[in-house]
Amino acid sequence: MKTSFFLLFICLNLVFIPSVIAQDREEKNSKNQDIYLLIEQYNQARENKDTDLLETILTQDVDQLVSSGEWRRGIETSIQGMLRSSNRNPGERTITIETIRFLNPNVAIVDTKYEIKLDSNQVRNLWSTFIVVQQEGNWKIAAIRNMLPTQR
Repeated sequence: MKTSFFLLFICLNLVFIPSVIAQDREEKNSKNQDIYLLIEQYNQARENKDTDLLETILTQDVDQLVSSGEWRRGIETSIQGMLRSSNRNPGERTITIETIRFLNPNVAIVDTKYEIKLDSNQVRNLWSTFIVVQQEGNWKIAAIRNMLPTQR
């Protein structure tokens, strides 16, 4: 009797565990896609100087540390600084996600390569880290850290 119960228990686990793993994988893939879209929207908003889109995808208490060492705290200061920066450094921006690491189901760290091809055809290569949070079912950017790679 114990052997039959044990075999039944093992068989049920073999049936249900793969479906649970598949659901977890699907949920993570969906979140990854949402975060990719969020970072693309940020890039588009910067390119187009779209303050309405920025207000939608940034948290109210967003903060940003830029490569010059300037801190921007709060949504209004951050957006004004982003517009100033885009005007000072006009060019084509490309953000490429390198990694997404979830701290919990609603918070992730997104490491990216950030390239700005300036109008002078020079290219600024930076690293950016985004802290993204899920608020009311939508992913938003809560923090941005831009860094210049060191010269070796």
